[in-house]
Amino acid sequence: QVQLVESGGGLVQAGDSLRLSCAASGPLFSGYNMGWFRQAPGKEREIVATVNYDGGSTIHADSVKGRFTISRDDAKMTVYLQMDSLKPEDTAVYYCAARWRTKATNSPYDFWGQGTLVTVSS
Repeated sequence: QVQLVESGGGLVQAGDSLRLSCAASGPLFSGYNMGWFRQAPGKEREIVATVNYDGGSTIHADSVKGRFTISRDDAKMTVYLQMDSLKPEDTAVYYCAARWRTKATNSPYDFWGQGTLVTVSS
C-alpha cells in the first residue's frame, strides 16, 4: 500500500509559477511509475504528466508541454510538478497517482492522493 499526499497548490496570477509536491509513504516507491492528473470544474480528469519508475522517461500533455516539468526524488519519496507560465485554464484540482512499473500503460493507477487545488486568476 502506498499513501500519497499532495501539497503546494494555491491561488496565483496568470504567468506565475507553482511547484506541487507529492509525498509518498509505503514500500517499494522506486518501483512505481508516477503521474500527475488534474480535474477542472465540470470537466473530466485528464493526465498532465508521467515519470517512469527510474526517472528516465517523462511524458507531458501537449497542453502543458514547455511549461510544466515532472520529476521525482526517490531518496525523498517525492514527485514534483513544476508549473511555470500558469494560465487560467490550468485551474483545477491536481492529483498524483502511482502505478506499479510492470503494469500496462493503459491500466488503471493503483493509488491516488487526495488532490490539491490550483487556481490561476487572469
